[in-house]
Amino acid sequence: MTSTGMTDGPSTGAGAPTIDTDVAVVGAGPTGLLLAGDLAEAGVRVTLVERRPRAITNLTRAFAVHARTLEVLDARDLADELIRTGTTVTRQRLFGSASLRLSGLRSRFPCLLITPQYEVEALLERRARAAGVEFRHETTLRALRQDADGVTAELAPADGGVLRLRARYLVGTDGVRSTVRQQVGLPFPGRSVIRSLVLADVRLSEPPREVPMADGTGDAFAFLAPFGDGWYRMIGWDRHRRLPDDAPVELDEIRDITRRALGSDFGMHDARWLSRFHSDERQAPAYRVGRVLLAGDAAHVHSPAGGQGMNTGLQDAANLSWKLAAVVRGDADDPEALLDSYQAERHPVGKAAVRSSGLIVRLAMVRTPLGRAARTAAARLVSTGPVSARVIGRLTGIGIAYGARRGAHRLTGRRAPDLALAEGRLYELLREGAFVLVAPRGTEPAAPEIATAPGKVIRTTWTNPARRTALLIRPDAHIAWAQD
Repeated sequence: MTSTGMTDGPSTGAGAPTIDTDVAVVGAGPTGLLLAGDLAEAGVRVTLVERRPRAITNLTRAFAVHARTLEVLDARDLADELIRTGTTVTRQRLFGSASLRLSGLRSRFPCLLITPQYEVEALLERRARAAGVEFRHETTLRALRQDADGVTAELAPADGGVLRLRARYLVGTDGVRSTVRQQVGLPFPGRSVIRSLVLADVRLSEPPREVPMADGTGDAFAFLAPFGDGWYRMIGWDRHRRLPDDAPVELDEIRDITRRALGSDFGMHDARWLSRFHSDERQAPAYRVGRVLLAGDAAHVHSPAGGQGMNTGLQDAANLSWKLAAVVRGDADDPEALLDSYQAERHPVGKAAVRSSGLIVRLAMVRTPLGRAARTAAARLVSTGPVSARVIGRLTGIGIAYGARRGAHRLTGRRAPDLALAEGRLYELLREGAFVLVAPRGTEPAAPEIATAPGKVIRTTWTNPARRTALLIRPDAHIAWAQD
């Protein structure tokens, strides 16, 4: 892939150099790194702008990687490497003795992976650099404007001066305080749902037998999960300690909350990170304004309950990247409709994540004995039968499906499982970043979508001739078309 070029040209600062690129991505967290890497591998020139210096910090809030995200990473040949950095669990304990069993998921990854966010970022950064992404660290976005042909951004490097960046499209993956979102005038409606959450990475002298675990008493709740290397992540809240985010956190406070919520502090010691933060529920009304798009926390933010934040952002990137690449390469018959489909498909998913994580937090905060009894009963109901399957599908991302036009086959829009094919596994073929046509051996399915699919199509066959459904599968492993 060719690196983005530098040219001299008009600038908001006289004589400022210009970075010329196809797509600018602002924000080098997990969402931005996955998006930039996808685009670069598709032959798109990408510049990734990040205000922080180049460094992978070991301080991180996100730690849960759900099954659908592991599938997304598997389609990029990254999942197995990431799994080696953490620990997998097949059951998530709910309030009381109830739990969600993940081992029944119809996925190559019937589990939850617990690994620090910095491991995800390190893996995605290596991939992005290998693909040819041009990184601009210690560089701040100061302003942007767009016209019919592209976006012009004014950048401020840490060493002074002004850079002018010109791109066909710009994507903001720059977090909850997104400068990109502010520059295009999008509001971020919502509110703070809970204040003075505390977070710590600790060691335990007496680890619990079943983790992850979460519970609450009404005045306190706590969540505990293992990283697999002797360290544990604890997130807690005390109704009687409403302190600002910059108030110091002591290990004694962490121990006290854990004892009250979980019945023991498990011999906590040697905290390597202590932090206090608040949790908002917010979502931008639009993920696209002309040639500027939003993804990840820049588009939606919610409580850490359920561990959906990083996962939703990575899945945003997987949905957007192939569409944006097709538009930039000129492969899309209707570029506007294709980009609009990102908003249509991902905005409802972000809304659902805000709601579900908020519900978990509100259940944890239930104060009365009657309320806690009702919560325990509800948790038991959720952990069994068809209700459990729906909840697990939503939480893990396996059950997420996109809308389809009237009269479409019932499978259209659904996630495609990792089918065994004559040429290998489906998710191995998806590593080419292309549409995949899966058909019963000896058939020639007539799909009007095949001719108009952005990018190339791989034709393959079922290894099981008894299957009678042909599928056209998008690069993000959702079904574009099906025919019996």
